[in-house]
Amino acid sequence: MTGSTAATFTADDYRARMERAARAAAEAGLAGLLVAPGPDLVWLTGYTPPAVTERLTLLVLTPGQDPVLVVPALEAPDAHRAAGAAALTLRDWTDGKDPYAATAALLDSSGRFGISDNAWALHLLALQQVLPGSSYASLTEALPMLRAVKDAAELDLMAAAGAAADATFEEIRNVPFAGRRESEVAADLDRLLRGHGHEQVDFTIVASGPNGADPHHEAGERVIARGDMIVLDFGGLRDGYGSDTSRTVHVGEPTDEERRVHDIVREAQEAGFRAVRPGAACQDVDRAARRVIADAGYGEYFIHRTGHGIGVTTHEPPYMIEGEERPLVPGMCFSVEPGIYLPGRFGVRIEDIVTVTEDGGRRLNTTTRELVIVE
Repeated sequence: MTGSTAATFTADDYRARMERAARAAAEAGLAGLLVAPGPDLVWLTGYTPPAVTERLTLLVLTPGQDPVLVVPALEAPDAHRAAGAAALTLRDWTDGKDPYAATAALLDSSGRFGISDNAWALHLLALQQVLPGSSYASLTEALPMLRAVKDAAELDLMAAAGAAADATFEEIRNVPFAGRRESEVAADLDRLLRGHGHEQVDFTIVASGPNGADPHHEAGERVIARGDMIVLDFGGLRDGYGSDTSRTVHVGEPTDEERRVHDIVREAQEAGFRAVRPGAACQDVDRAARRVIADAGYGEYFIHRTGHGIGVTTHEPPYMIEGEERPLVPGMCFSVEPGIYLPGRFGVRIEDIVTVTEDGGRRLNTTTRELVIVE
């Protein structure tokens, strides 16, 4: 994917994002932001370089100055076609020239800058050599909430991605499970997600029977059998915005214990969702879901955080975890996904993407959270 990521956003939208990012940098005591190719660059400019190379591409945002995109000359035509290009000054450089000296001329020689987490060490070390008085902090450390609050257009795209994941679940629940390998069902999930508009599929977890006790199980060659509980967790990007949902299904009739564990997780997921409201701390969502599972006697088997942020990537801040006191703000989007994992036996996870509203929360996944029986 090159150039613009989605026609939904205009140069004015990208200009507003870059201005907001520069203001946030100043408020955080930074001299500016240095944004390498990756999700932050896409979100701020609409530009994805046509290939991953060692040549320096870097967006420079400094308070009070126009944004500058330093880009290799051979890729400048692609950069000019990006949706946010009109909000930028492009400064290209040719092979044989020093891009770091050209970039350094835009920077405070003794400033502290936020830099993309995925910036190459090659580029950061070269900048430090040219500007020995400068210092750097990762964007996740310096501005973890940079992309966290979505505007109305972004929320529409998030809702559409969620609806596509829901449509995928409604179809997958009707395919044969018993007698097929996990990898075959995972391939079905991939095909269905793409069929419902996803340009990128990030994960298709199919964890059957005892494999369900591994939250990040990779779908393998295990043959699914009658009596298996199966955790399905799948998602990716649709029009540049993420989906992520989990449902647990059962092949044939479950045992009383399996139903009970599923009901506990469903109640925990509901409690986590009901804890979502503006001003609540992220950890309040985790505490609400975890309390239900702990009170039912399964606390030691809930072994991960309750949720993670989602947007132009499928995992990003904020995180719903004990110790995260950051308040929820309308427009934040994140998962609520408690689980119980019984080693060697089975697992259960139920996950919705939720967005914070002015008076609570709204689920972006609406498929049933009851235990679904499959064949």
